[in-house]
Amino acid sequence: MDLARNLRIDSVSRLFPTPPHQITPDRPVSEAIERMREHKVGCLVVVDKEGQLKGILTERDLARRIFAVSRPLTTPVAECMTPDPVTVSSKESIRSAIERMERGGYRHLPVLDERQRLVGILSIKRIVHYLVEHFPGTVYCQPPHPRAVPPRREGA
Repeated sequence: MDLARNLRIDSVSRLFPTPPHQITPDRPVSEAIERMREHKVGCLVVVDKEGQLKGILTERDLARRIFAVSRPLTTPVAECMTPDPVTVSSKESIRSAIERMERGGYRHLPVLDERQRLVGILSIKRIVHYLVEHFPGTVYCQPPHPRAVPPRREGA
């Protein structure tokens, strides 16, 4: 398998983005945290009453904009979310998604369909699993502690 070729040809939909967990901008951060814990996800998409994407709320947003500055958990999501997040189309190549993630330092991208409707969340975890499919021998044959060095020389 040629990874470079597959990254250009395979679309984001091949990665089976996870269904998006949503919250509205007026809800308190405490509710967002509870939803993230309940669903075991690292982000929520912020949508308005009509379901239009308004932003994304990630663990990083919470750490930087709530916990680091000791803001109350009653703060509305709108005040700490990342507005107008970078998105990716389900038809775009995996390569373009990786490039956007790398360029922006993102771990999650909202995935939109051809009508610009939210259909999922692409996480870095999905991309790692895709890469493992292409290099299983390399990934699965690593020692548990690759930098471990025996205390003395072995053998004769």
